[in-house]
Amino acid sequence: MIDDWHKKTFNLIKIMPKFIFPDGRSQIFDEGINGSSIAESISKSLLKAAVAISVNGIQKDLTDELKQDAEIKIITLNSEEGLEIMRHTLTAQVLASAIKNLYPSSKLAIGPTIEDGFYYDILFESPISIDDFPKIEKEMKRIIEGGAKINKTLKTKKEAINLFAKKNENYKLEIIKDSEQENDFQIYKQSDTNFFDLCRGPHLPSLSMIGPFKLTKLSGAYWRGDSKNKMLQRIYGTAWANDKDLKKYLNRLEEAEKRDHRKLGKEMNLFHLQEHAAGSVFWHPRGWTLYKTIVNYIRKKQESAGYFEVNTPQLVDSKLWKDSGHWEKFRDQMFVCESEQKILAIKPMNCPCHVQIFRQGIKSYKDLPLRMAEFGSCHRNEASGALHGLMRLRAFIQDDAHIFCTEKQIISETESFCSLLMQIYKDFGFEEVKIKFSDRPANRAGTDKVWDQAEKSLIDAVESAGYEYELNPGEGAFYGPKLEFVLRDAIGRDWQCGTLQVDFVLPERLDASYIGEDGEKHRPVMLHRAILGSFERFIGILIEHYSGRFPPWLSPVQVGLATINSDCSDYAEEVFLELQKNNIKCVKDIRNEKLNYKIRDLSLQKINFIGVIGVKEVENRKITLRTLGSKDQLVLKLDDFIKKIKNSCRIY
Repeated sequence: MIDDWHKKTFNLIKIMPKFIFPDGRSQIFDEGINGSSIAESISKSLLKAAVAISVNGIQKDLTDELKQDAEIKIITLNSEEGLEIMRHTLTAQVLASAIKNLYPSSKLAIGPTIEDGFYYDILFESPISIDDFPKIEKEMKRIIEGGAKINKTLKTKKEAINLFAKKNENYKLEIIKDSEQENDFQIYKQSDTNFFDLCRGPHLPSLSMIGPFKLTKLSGAYWRGDSKNKMLQRIYGTAWANDKDLKKYLNRLEEAEKRDHRKLGKEMNLFHLQEHAAGSVFWHPRGWTLYKTIVNYIRKKQESAGYFEVNTPQLVDSKLWKDSGHWEKFRDQMFVCESEQKILAIKPMNCPCHVQIFRQGIKSYKDLPLRMAEFGSCHRNEASGALHGLMRLRAFIQDDAHIFCTEKQIISETESFCSLLMQIYKDFGFEEVKIKFSDRPANRAGTDKVWDQAEKSLIDAVESAGYEYELNPGEGAFYGPKLEFVLRDAIGRDWQCGTLQVDFVLPERLDASYIGEDGEKHRPVMLHRAILGSFERFIGILIEHYSGRFPPWLSPVQVGLATINSDCSDYAEEVFLELQKNNIKCVKDIRNEKLNYKIRDLSLQKINFIGVIGVKEVENRKITLRTLGSKDQLVLKLDDFIKKIKNSCRIY
């Protein structure tokens, strides 16, 4: 029998949670403790800097009661997490309340954070313009200066509906009504005001903690990405811990605008986009030359690495997509049509088709690894509001490949792939590459056992290859975990391009097998991999990375010939033909224009080398060489000129 004293003691111990801090230290606190009290127990300065608390990796408000044992971390304003929380508070509380003060009839939709900033989607009675930004910023600053405390309450679904029904906030009502939860809707309210909003949180304890900010741009966005819904206006902004960081970011934005691939693509006559084929690219001769250069480069690299190139159909029966699991997960993104009472889909990816090639004929363990590559033309039904130049399209080409291997070969194939990818990125001028490990998403195919196996295999492989990685929880593909390769461009922006995914699921679903050493059937492991991602998007990244000034080997036009007068035209034609004969991409300008005008025009086209041909050059069969970005000149014999250009352009 347990006496009353022991019962009380047992219960006391049970309800006193133990928290483990990042340094491994643990401490027991009284029941009902919150993040603020924990921060204060450590130091007054920590309490002053604290903005939220991480509990087992989940961010919570400082006022939330903590009742169970957990690993905790106090989040401060000078951290990346703290900065994101500040931005979230700024958009959800400050921007939103400023808009409601200035435009009372407006309707608030959603206001999440994004990389380096935030946005809010709003329906205005009369559309606003960027000319209204100073007025909005002024009101936002006024609200911040008030230093209001942020208080959170939890409401039932019915209570939340009543709150926003009274305010006629239709979009908030739709979010609440569509939610499966019945309780704990988080309502954040500023003290001493009537403003409140529905939000996932967490928020800063006080608006006084918000740093310098700037509204940056305005765009259109359909509610929930559906063109059938009303067009909202999306207000973008950024916020930073101090003025120095804000200024640095705004300078980067200015530089990014100068490098915008859509602007440079037009100036350099590479491509264009138009509404008649929304989400698809019209490639001009120079742009297509650039495209082919990249394709040929990748093709040679893959052939050297032991890949076999294939090509698969565009239209595939829906049965295959259902068998693979893609129909259930991606049906909304597929373009479909009907033929002879069959539903066909234009392929959004290549994976199931590659499995069909693998299944033709009996495969032995001796055939593995089998590396299958395709420059696969894919189509995805992206919302029109999400389309963005070359970066987001409906029609694109993937440098897609699949490696069929045994489980034992995962490590060696991962090592080989990583080595290939890093070399290719280096050749394109990207030296900084970050690797993210994305594990199982909530919506996935396959059992936990299969996922345990796949995740362990991939982690073992990347660690064996000697690469560091960071965790990207819950962002794996629906059929397997993946590595994401993020490269950094010339102005410090990160771009996720390459992927490597380990898949034990698709070979099972599509009945792919090989004969093992034991004479029995076995399932291969399927490694999905891409290096560039889509050619179109990668070209967009390259244009902005180099600001259109491609390295000579990559440039769509490597040499521009400019004559001083018409007497030099014949020799210019001779030089032009000789350059073409040596596979040098060139143009000539023999117009009756001043030389400086011609040189300026060729420079604006970002042509690497300009060959000036005047009377002396004709007499001596020489060419005066000017390099883009340099004022230096070099007079060369024709043979030496061609040799120098070929070396610079890697033409062997």
